[in-house]
Amino acid sequence: MTDASPSTDEAPKRFLVRTFGCQMNEHDSERIAGQFGAEGMVATDDLEAADVVVLNTCCIRENADNKLYGTLGHLKSLKDRRPGMEIVVSGCLAQKDKESIRERAPYVDLVFGTHNVHRAADLLRRSRDEGPLTEILEATVADDHELFPSAMPAQRELGHAAWVTIQIGCDNSCAPSIPSATPCCACSRTPSTANR
Repeated sequence: MTDASPSTDEAPKRFLVRTFGCQMNEHDSERIAGQFGAEGMVATDDLEAADVVVLNTCCIRENADNKLYGTLGHLKSLKDRRPGMEIVVSGCLAQKDKESIRERAPYVDLVFGTHNVHRAADLLRRSRDEGPLTEILEATVADDHELFPSAMPAQRELGHAAWVTIQIGCDNSCAPSIPSATPCCACSRTPSTANR
């Protein structure tokens, strides 16, 4: 069991990733956790003990926005008591509603979208140095298969199951989703790169 006291400078930072959304959000949350773990941070399930809280959001799933803003309200009171706590909002809702998040929750340290998952740890470091940061990359890097989320380090809840991204983006405007609402090309993996 983790205690609720803040981490000391010598202790590794504790992080919690909470997902409000779809399978792609679950996949991205594993990648964010993997990057933080690679930085020497330690996962916790205790919101009160977390030094970094990531809320990974979906704009399609019903009530994800209500859950986000409700949780942000609770986190504000925690951050008032623990000013060193860092709050991160990521995912397609963050991508779509970045201005609204900044307006309604100016105490959030970092807001980033779905195409920035591969830079989560770097963006968190930048927000520590530069102050509150919003980083939304609207287009994918079409030829760099290393940027596919499945190619990044992951911390999985289940050791025998994994999400695998085979395409990023969408060329269609028929589906009510952020990938189809933001201008970008569809970038697919070849079977040989998806099989890694």
